[in-house]
Parts: sequence; C-alpha cells; structure tokens
Amino acid sequence: MADTTQAHHDGEAGPFRGSYLPGRVSLGTRRGGTSLPFPHPWNYTEPLRILERYYAGTDGMQGSERHSRYLHVPGFKPILVTRDPAMIRAISAETGAKAGQFDRDTMPSRGIARATGEDTLLYANGEAWKRQKKLAMPPFARATLFQPERFHDFEVTFRQTVRERLGVFASRITEAGSPLRVQLEPEVKAVMLEMLVNCFFGAEVEYGVIRDRFVPALDTVIDHIVRDTVFARFGIPLRALPWMAPRMREVRRAQDAFEELTDIVLEPRRARRGLWSQFESDAPDDALRGNIRVFLAGALEATTSYASWAISHAARDAECQGRVFAEVRQIDAYTPETLDAATNLKCLLDETLRLTPSLYFHPRLATEDTWVEVRDGERIMIPKGTHILLDVWHANRHDDHWGPGMTGFPAREFRAERWKRLASEGKGRNDALHFGFGHGPRFCPGKSLGQLEVALVVGTCIKLFDVRAVNEHNEARAGVSTKPEDGVLVDLTLRGQDSGLGASVAQDPPAAPACPFHSN
Repeated sequence: MADTTQAHHDGEAGPFRGSYLPGRVSLGTRRGGTSLPFPHPWNYTEPLRILERYYAGTDGMQGSERHSRYLHVPGFKPILVTRDPAMIRAISAETGAKAGQFDRDTMPSRGIARATGEDTLLYANGEAWKRQKKLAMPPFARATLFQPERFHDFEVTFRQTVRERLGVFASRITEAGSPLRVQLEPEVKAVMLEMLVNCFFGAEVEYGVIRDRFVPALDTVIDHIVRDTVFARFGIPLRALPWMAPRMREVRRAQDAFEELTDIVLEPRRARRGLWSQFESDAPDDALRGNIRVFLAGALEATTSYASWAISHAARDAECQGRVFAEVRQIDAYTPETLDAATNLKCLLDETLRLTPSLYFHPRLATEDTWVEVRDGERIMIPKGTHILLDVWHANRHDDHWGPGMTGFPAREFRAERWKRLASEGKGRNDALHFGFGHGPRFCPGKSLGQLEVALVVGTCIKLFDVRAVNEHNEARAGVSTKPEDGVLVDLTLRGQDSGLGASVAQDPPAAPACPFHSN
C-alpha cells in the first residue's frame, strides 16, 4: 500500500497515513470496558483497564488495527496506543533530543513535575534533557557501579543489610516454630530506600526513621502525584476541594519530609561520600535537587515493584523457586561474574519484567509530522502533537508476541523457563525485548543499580526462606508503577542449616555494618 493512503475508520478519515494504519476507538461505552478510554476523576485508579478499553473487540481483527489503536476527538490531538512490540521499538529508538525525534510526553507526568521539578531527566525534553543526562547519569552507569573494588564494597554492605532486615523474620520463625505470614512489600520498600540513601548516597539515617517516616512520606507524595495529574488535567485544583483539605495537609507534611530527605542525601556530597566520589561537576546543589527527588521516588516505586513482583511470582512457582535456590545457595558474594552465571535467577527476573513490568506504558509525543518504519515495507506517518502510549503491559501479555508459537508458553502465564528456550533457539535479549527498563536513548538511567539491588534482595530472600503465596491469584494494582495487589502476602519457612544462611541468621542476625563508602 502506498504511503499516501489515508486511513478510514467508521466512515471518517483518520489523521494517520501510510501502510501501517491503527484502528479507531469510539467514545461510546463497551460492554466489559471502562466508560471512557482516558483517565478522569472517576476511573483514574484503574489505568490498566483504561488501556484495555482500546483493544475491545480486536481479537477478530487482522493487520495493524489488531494491536495499534487511536482516539481522535475533534478539537483535540490524537491519542495513539500500541501494544505492537515492533511499533514500541521503532518509536522508542526515535525518541531523543534531535530535530524531528519524539519527545517524552509530559502530559501524563505533570503531577510528577510538580512534586520533583520540571528540570529533571524524567520530565525535561530536548537540550534540557541532554544537559540533565550528562549531569546526572555518570554515578549510575554500569561502568561506575561495576568497578571491582567499588562493586565489592557496595555489594557487601547491601547483602549484609538485607540479611539483617530479613533476619528479623527468621528470628520470629525460630521463636514461633512455624511459618510466618507476612506482607513483604513494605519491608522491601524500606530496604530499597535505605540502600539508596545510606549506601549509594553515603548518608547515615537509621533504618527505623527510613521505615517509619520517610517511606510513608514518599508513599503519600507518590499517591498524590497520580491524583494531582488527573484532576489538574480537568482544571480541578485539589486544594480547592473542601473534602480534600485534611489530605492536602498530610501531603504538605509529606512534601516537607521529602525535602528533608533530599537535603540529607545532598549533604555527603561535600565530603564525597558514597558515589558522590564519582560525581565530577561544579553544579550547585540546587541544580541537582530535582533529579535527586526523582531517584529517591524511583527507588521506592520502580525497584520495589520489580523486587516485589519477582518474590510474588517465585512464591507461586515452586519449581522456579527451587531452581533459583539451588543456584543462590552456593553464592556468597553477588559479583558481576556470579550474577551473570546465575541463569535461573536471571530468568526469574526477566520473566518478572516481561509479565509484570513496573512501568506499564511509556508516553511519547510527536514533535512534528513523523514517518516511522515499523517493519520492512510498513510505515506510518504520525501527525505532530499526537500523544502516544507505548503499552508494554499488554504487548508482553499477548500470544501474538509472547505466546506458544513465539516462546513455547502462553503469554499470560509466568514461565521463567521461556527465557532458556529462547536462548536455545538463538534469540537473545535484543531479539525478545520486554521493555522493562525502556528502550532507546531514554532508557531508565537507574537500570544497572536497579538490577543489582533486585538481584540481591530476591536472591537473599530465596536463599533464606521457602516462600509460599497465601493467595492463589496474583492481581495487579497500578499507579505510578504496578505492584502485587496483596502486597506480597506470603508464608515464610526458614530453610535449613544446609542452605548456608538460614540457621546462622536465625541464631545471630548480623549487626548493621557501617557503609564502606563513608570513609571515601
């Protein structure tokens, strides 16, 4: 089909041209779907269902309409939603600061900007984004984190701290003589934030203060971000709603705590503690505050989501958990080499990011009329101003992309072994992208740090405990990121002394070590 072909849907000409044409979504209510295919004050707590609304009735369709859909209301810019991995890859690769490339769409993240600042890696575009990337990325880069001596210090501190936190549960199990039922997500949140604040940034904040003050404060700020984004979009200032007055006072207190925590992690910069020793810049602290807020909130959201889902999936798959345990029981130090060799742990983590990605869609904006080649011979012209949602959640759950014909297993099932099958067929991670950390120039800057943190937390948890889910099903709740609906409600049984960890922790939990970065 020629590139000049115009799209026609429901008797109307669509705004797109080319041989790859998305299907049109109506505003009418569909049975089993949400009433409107965009967030508003009455449905914003169910973003996954809003995305599902775009694909209502597409099961019998063929071609590009099956996986790429659009909403176009007169007077408004089009909204394009796609769960086609080829389309996601193509648009992600063409996102950047060059003329004609796609921007990160700031419309879904205006609440984030009000909470963290507009001049950040997360919100800025164009040259401003390039400056922020050059300023903030070096300490998070793999080349920095995986320097042998530095990696060793960080890994030892992280591993011992995680063992101490989980060792509390081990002691309770030993005392009770029976499995311990616990929600692990709150503990994961506190550990993730502790590692970022104390070990990564070189601060010295007591664990109890992190758990009881700063984690709830950041939770409140993050919850407010979602609500603020939706209500402000409709011109409804939350502060003007009488019934929101008590909540807004709580939000202001949480924001004050967030600012205090930002000051705390900036303070070690003067002494070059933590990875501040890798930060070569004369930029003033105020120029860094926005990105610091983003990293702190991101640690609590995306990394907690990743680790929580991994534990939750392992708790429902005894065979997968057994394979990981057989592997990690022999690991005493999580070096880059041992992490690369831990193939079962890597399969668990890859499958977690595929089936339950922390960030379930990536927003993009067409800065001008842009032609995109989706596949050989298939092109689409996306008009300037089009809002684009790269829907990785549903892309990763469709059998067309990840089902038996492609990977040997149903797409909606958690099957960690699919990654070994893909590898045996010669398909690497670049061939089967789950987009867990994004793709292209605007991939997640905390990828290397997040992978290290989650591997350590999940590996240590499985090495210490036999983990069994309380609930059979594993539903998702979604806000800024996705998390297990039950908060990782599990029964923990302490593994035997032959695990090399269980008994020793239960009898004598290790003391919290001083972060070795403090002496740098």
